[in-house]
Amino acid sequence: MANTYTSLHYHIVFSTKNREPWINPEIEERVWSYLAGIATKNRMKPIQIGGVDDHIHALLGASATLAPAKIAQVIKGGSSTWIHTEFPELKCFAWQDGYGAFTVSKSSLLDVKAYIQNQREHHKRQTYKDEFVALLKRHEIEYDELYLWD
Repeated sequence: MANTYTSLHYHIVFSTKNREPWINPEIEERVWSYLAGIATKNRMKPIQIGGVDDHIHALLGASATLAPAKIAQVIKGGSSTWIHTEFPELKCFAWQDGYGAFTVSKSSLLDVKAYIQNQREHHKRQTYKDEFVALLKRHEIEYDELYLWD
């Protein structure tokens, strides 16, 4: 075969530093839109981006040459600078160091998209910590509770 063809989708999850509630409903749409712009600028296809005050979920399509670590790096780095500039009152804002990256099959994209769209409702019943651990377990990712939270 002369060319490479892929269908790669990632569900990237990360929180604000110390899970501080920085992203309030008044600014969230602007933040989600900016994250989508960063994704597009870096050759990703933003399918759904959302979250709540202390964390984000990004469902993205990416090429085979773009590793999940690079995806998290460009989205977190570019948005952090913009948030500091755009919202001076958030001068102490920062993202956590780590992230979760989960592959999503084409057949599950609509379900994950709906899940991200309903984050505010979802988090009336479940904390971010419980949600993140559930994602790790669902994807059978081993972790040590001692190193899970900063």
